[in-house]
Amino acid sequence: MALIKMSRVKKIYKSGVTAVHELNLEIKKGEFVFVIGSTGCGKSTLIKMLYREEKPTVGSIVLGGIEVSKLRNNKVFKIRRKIGVVFQDFRLLEGATVYENVAFALEIFGLPKAEIHERVIKALDLVGLKNRAKNYPHQLSGGEQQRTAIARAIINDPKLLICDEHTGNLDEETSREIMAVLEEINKMGTTIVMVTHDRDIVKRMKKRVVLMDAGRVIKDFKEGEYQ
Repeated sequence: MALIKMSRVKKIYKSGVTAVHELNLEIKKGEFVFVIGSTGCGKSTLIKMLYREEKPTVGSIVLGGIEVSKLRNNKVFKIRRKIGVVFQDFRLLEGATVYENVAFALEIFGLPKAEIHERVIKALDLVGLKNRAKNYPHQLSGGEQQRTAIARAIINDPKLLICDEHTGNLDEETSREIMAVLEEINKMGTTIVMVTHDRDIVKRMKKRVVLMDAGRVIKDFKEGEYQ
């Protein structure tokens, strides 16, 4: 069953640049999909449209049964609750502990403290950071900061986890560790869409690969490699 269905999607920015042309893409529940391509090919625009940072100019985007492209701005939270996003720059709160960074995503929904505690500890345990809960971001390695960002992104049990060049600033060994964490999350049923330039990760993981060029999907490999 499809979790994401993008039909004839086009995105034209106010500058006149067409970032995405007539894009058709379907991603099933539980899939792990790499989106690859050169800089400016439309990868980032594609994922921004998924979590509704951008709206398509034309076309339909359905995520989990909700027509994302037609959501009013004051209803965007409905789709954001279904999605976790991990960015390359981590975007952690420097003055907050690891625990507080992860808990923040639940506190804004007003959940009881006991439930927040249980879910935060579970998420930190999953990413291997249970013993770092009281540390601050500046006391962590780059890999540990990325793990914190992943824990925060999965705290709401999202149907979809989007990773945007999230291993770009990490060394090879740390990247491998992060990918092992993501693979475990995927095995638990979370669909993962990952934008990357890392050829080694794509080659090693043997997952579905969507290759973009000039705003179009030009190849879709079931178990592809970085072409």
